Amino acid sequence: MITNIPRKDAIELIGNTPLVLLQAASEAAGCEIYGKCEFANPGASVKDRAALGIIRDAEASGELTPGGTIVEGTAGNTGIGIALVANALGYKTMIVMPDNQSKEKMDTLRALGAELVLVPPTKFSDCNHFVHTSRRLADETVGAIWANQFDNTANRKVHIETTAAEIWDQLEGRVDGFTCAAGTGGTIAGVGLGLKERDENVQIALTDPHGAALYSYYAEGELKSEGTSVAEGIGQGRITGNLEGAPIDTQFRISDEEGLQWVERLLREEGMCLGLSSGINVAGAVALGKQLVANGREDARVVTILCDTGFRYLSTLYNAEWLASKGLPVFGWLER
Repeated sequence: MITNIPRKDAIELIGNTPLVLLQAASEAAGCEIYGKCEFANPGASVKDRAALGIIRDAEASGELTPGGTIVEGTAGNTGIGIALVANALGYKTMIVMPDNQSKEKMDTLRALGAELVLVPPTKFSDCNHFVHTSRRLADETVGAIWANQFDNTANRKVHIETTAAEIWDQLEGRVDGFTCAAGTGGTIAGVGLGLKERDENVQIALTDPHGAALYSYYAEGELKSEGTSVAEGIGQGRITGNLEGAPIDTQFRISDEEGLQWVERLLREEGMCLGLSSGINVAGAVALGKQLVANGREDARVVTILCDTGFRYLSTLYNAEWLASKGLPVFGWLER
């Protein structure tokens, strides 16, 4: 439950984020579409929750000891969350990230005091993939733990215990659908499991970008990718530890172009500056809402995740030259 009482420390600022009715998306879907404002976390993304859950779990198990180092491979946002939590709790941070992620994320990690290791982007099967590199560095560093956000189920556990509970309370127990994209799978699996515990009829939908393999897995039982996406932090080619047993009822595949349409509308019409993953999530929520309405649920309520702030993508998503170089539509105001 969101309260106005003072928090005892910065860690307590993580979670309890607002839920907002998205007017344009609701109109497009014919039912209520809500966005969980995860950009309101201290690290400006949903990954603050996973960072806190993983660190607290490592403390409780005794694996992480005072003054230790937390090593993680990440597209950026989990690293930012880990760095902030680690600073607050007296730990050091080493972050391994593909060098094709946004400059803003790299600059933020350095500003937070994290040791940043950049590696070329490569397939997960490559031993030099950022995940495998981070595991090796953790093994080689005295007093370090590997956060392992993809397969460490402390990630999804925090979403079962916090995100799902908050959504249920904020909508007073009337939730008909939830959807978001998967990176680690922690958010969709955790929120899905948490909502299903309360009402097994809540529809949980995967919203997958092009270039990822989960859409075909849940639709056809085969991990198969199609197309590409420039979205950072979402899209997965394997069933991670967090995705095992995820209660996915249906799935949608969303293009970057459709996601960008919602990024543009959310900023221009509703005053929210968000990243592409949020636009893709909202497109998926509209698709799920339309599906529920078509099945006779005109009063349906669908929730999705507004993952992070668009200010993290000023050199990419909000840069006319970058968009044009990717063959993507340029927001009208950027051309002026």
